[in-house]
Amino acid sequence: MKLRFLIIFFIILLGIFFIWQGMCSPKDLAFTENKLFSVERGQSLFQIAENLEKEGLIKNKFLFDFYIITKGISRKLQAGEYYLSPSMNIVGITKKIISGEVAKIEVTIPEGFTIKQIEERLNLKLPGTDLEGFLFPDTYQFSYGVSAEEVVRKMSDNFDKKLAPYRNEISGAGLTLFEAITMASLLEKEVKTKEEKEIVSGIFWKRIKERRTLDSCATIAYVLGGGNWTFEEMRKEIAKGKEIDSPYNTYKYLGLPLGPICNPGLESIMAAVYPKDSEYWYYLSTPEGETIFSKTLEEHNIAQAKYLK
Repeated sequence: MKLRFLIIFFIILLGIFFIWQGMCSPKDLAFTENKLFSVERGQSLFQIAENLEKEGLIKNKFLFDFYIITKGISRKLQAGEYYLSPSMNIVGITKKIISGEVAKIEVTIPEGFTIKQIEERLNLKLPGTDLEGFLFPDTYQFSYGVSAEEVVRKMSDNFDKKLAPYRNEISGAGLTLFEAITMASLLEKEVKTKEEKEIVSGIFWKRIKERRTLDSCATIAYVLGGGNWTFEEMRKEIAKGKEIDSPYNTYKYLGLPLGPICNPGLESIMAAVYPKDSEYWYYLSTPEGETIFSKTLEEHNIAQAKYLK
């Protein structure tokens, strides 16, 4: 009787050992490459376990079921996309799915990107019609399969966070936030350096005050939808577009365009708020990217003849 008890006890211990080993040892320690594994909303524990086994991520689905049930954590499994590997054991896989540590993608949105360019980079259609200028350019981490609404929320929140320290400076300059961002978007597209942006900002605000058109080529490019143009192609397109009847056409209408033409960075925003006074009224960009400033229309015409042959 005693021997029989010992045998049963030994079998139980052996079973516990193999179960423990199955849960704590990975399927393939050498295979460290991550796979994207999806836990769909509403999936049962048994469906998740079966899919894990099919994907070759665990040795046995029943061991996964056993671990989750004995821990009483089946309701804590979270839907999402996860990077998992056969080198992870059941405990590690469970921890990741319970914590909601979903797969991330890192995306950089450069300064000066338009909404259209952001949508193309993310392969998403963003909701809303008044987003241009107010999605802050930055490097973001999004959950794999992120929704367009979540992208807008995250980028808008970042905009509010980055602009918060400067709102008093913007209003102190006599500008609304919308005016500052609209001007900054022009500067972002027109010139490159901080000093150039400050000078062009001074030219633009001076032109607005004197009721002269801004004559910003960047606004025409925006109306035409941009494009991967060469410098010469851009000149031809801009020349044709100057007569377009659009509230964004700053060759045709006074003042700022209807709204921002891109999403500017902080440097451009500050240049819009703190313009640099100068004697210049005109400027142009050479094919090499150099900015040539002129005080008079005559000087500007000479510069055009010299640099834009």
